[in-house]
Amino acid sequence: MTPAAVGRPLVAVLDYGIGNLRSAQKALERVGAEAHLTADAGLAAEAAGVVLPGVGAFGPCMAALRRSGLDQVALHAIAAGVPFLGICVGMQLLYQGSEENPGTEGLGVLPGTVRRLPEGVKRPQMQWNALDAVGDPVMLTGLARPVWTYFVHSFAPEAGEHVVATCDYGGPVVAAVERGRLWATQFHPEKSGVAGLAILANFVTALH
Repeated sequence: MTPAAVGRPLVAVLDYGIGNLRSAQKALERVGAEAHLTADAGLAAEAAGVVLPGVGAFGPCMAALRRSGLDQVALHAIAAGVPFLGICVGMQLLYQGSEENPGTEGLGVLPGTVRRLPEGVKRPQMQWNALDAVGDPVMLTGLARPVWTYFVHSFAPEAGEHVVATCDYGGPVVAAVERGRLWATQFHPEKSGVAGLAILANFVTALH
């Protein structure tokens, strides 16, 4: 195992074999983390923070996460209060299930179901969109409003008490949640330019 560099907190980006996740790792490195793309449960257990990215469909991603055994790593980290960030499908996996693949159980960390985007809009939403903050989310600390981020998705979680940002796409669509040290974004911060890097920097700051 490679220890974190001095002053750079160790972040485990969970690699469960579902595609190129290196952009998230590289973005975290840019904002001061010692980020490792890893399937090593031991390394993840030692990390100051854990990131669960996701690309593709809910069902195959959940199956791959379970096959890798990293579902338990994610659950243990969240239960222990380790700072945790779910991104895109990685956010969706935190919920109980998804309309995309009925019958596939998610991690069930957050209550509710992931729903298809509203009728009458193009699916996927593949564009920049402005966030409408709910309250004063920690992840948006120091960011000038409006905050523009990049989305690529056809499904999003249903509204719940932990929602801290929405976007307008045929109506309000859940864009981010915070529950203590558990953060998740439906948008891709690693693809969202300066604003996305600032959000990741706020996550890294929370590790200290």
